[in-house]
Amino acid sequence: MTRLFLVLAVLLLATAPPAAAAPAMDLDGYVRSHLDHTGLPGAAVAVTHNGDIVRVAGYGHDATGAPITASTRLPIASLSKSMTAFAVLRLGIGLDEPVTRYLPEFRLADPRGARITVRMLLDQTSGMADSTFPDLKLAQPHSLAEAVARLRDAPLADEPGARFHYHNPNYEVAARIVEVVAGRPFAEYLRTQVFGPLGMTGSTSVDAPPAGTEGYVRAFGIEVPVSEPDGFTGGSHGVLSTAADMAKWLSAQRDGGGVVSPASAALAHTPAPGRDYALGWRVQDGKTSHTGDWFSHTAAQVLLPGGYGIAVLANTGMALDNEAELLAQGLASLLEGGSPEPAPPAGVLADRVLAALALVAVGLAAIGVRRARKRRWWRIVPPLLPLVPLVFLPQLLGWVFAGRQGTYTQVLYVWPGLVVALGVVALAGLTVAAARTRVLVSGTRGRDQEESDPTRGDAQWASANRRSGS
Repeated sequence: MTRLFLVLAVLLLATAPPAAAAPAMDLDGYVRSHLDHTGLPGAAVAVTHNGDIVRVAGYGHDATGAPITASTRLPIASLSKSMTAFAVLRLGIGLDEPVTRYLPEFRLADPRGARITVRMLLDQTSGMADSTFPDLKLAQPHSLAEAVARLRDAPLADEPGARFHYHNPNYEVAARIVEVVAGRPFAEYLRTQVFGPLGMTGSTSVDAPPAGTEGYVRAFGIEVPVSEPDGFTGGSHGVLSTAADMAKWLSAQRDGGGVVSPASAALAHTPAPGRDYALGWRVQDGKTSHTGDWFSHTAAQVLLPGGYGIAVLANTGMALDNEAELLAQGLASLLEGGSPEPAPPAGVLADRVLAALALVAVGLAAIGVRRARKRRWWRIVPPLLPLVPLVFLPQLLGWVFAGRQGTYTQVLYVWPGLVVALGVVALAGLTVAAARTRVLVSGTRGRDQEESDPTRGDAQWASANRRSGS
């Protein structure tokens, strides 16, 4: 009887319809669709799952027209901070020790700087901030030693440890600690002690963008190729990497990859209570991530609760959106079972609005010039008002973006559509103001008034007759 049941069970299993296979996630299809819908010229993507590599690939092209592949080296910008944090953790130094213990040269204009610890650098609570030391607007250093030396003029925005301020010099100081403690250049330490053990043979760290580094900026939906402007990147946002290497980096986040201990890797992903920034990573809504921006490239890395890791390197620069982050968010949704739909970046939509406003301003200026007939000085002022935001644009954007200030040229890289639209509106207003000034100074009246005054011609004819009669 038992044998009969076994035979029947085998027959039932053999004749049962096969279970439907789980639909494969079309990562390639989604990335290609994203590039098509958003106009992103190119991207490199890495996806891992519980330490295994799911996909590494390149899509689109770079600014020279060459195809982007899994081995194309691209800037990862501020994703570099997580690697600097790993380098510091590998040293095994005391995170709660004062920076001056390891770096006696570290001095700020504020004496409270002596209380800044290594941990405060890595979780960006040192009190240093762009609002008090706008490093992008200042003369750029050429080494980590120079970057630390220039901080002697830096005030503090807050008491050390009190508040979070995203500030690149925090990681420049951290990288300098690595140099001094390890006794070798920071880039060499990363290469031999972080990249080497992980097999990241295509990665390197630079103190400035390599000559000829080109990406894109967007202006009114058009991708414009540009060269990356010069600036100091060491320690905070200077790593160049590939999709293949970023997959190895994501895999190392599970247990440290032999570079740091599993406990140290977990520490790098764990913010202090009440905060969301850990050591080179931000933790929000259950996801551990970080973004990066150069003026011509963007990057994003994400660790999902389900064990997936995502890295995206894109060749369009910072704007209202980090375009690498948009693509990474879409991939995250796809991996979590969602059905994301690619959409135009907010910057493209904003540029369309700005273009419409600029056209309206030109039309109003044409009408204003024709009607510049009232001789009142105060009417000259309103058309000049658009000059104010144009002149003070870097300061205004610094206020909007939590004190992170740049130069006017840098603003042009970040949002060229805004600068062009404001320029058109300001020029239109200036034209109207000039026409009203001419009327005020010369005493002439506008063409529209002459045409609309039916008695003007009769009065001139009568006056002429009186003069001839006399």
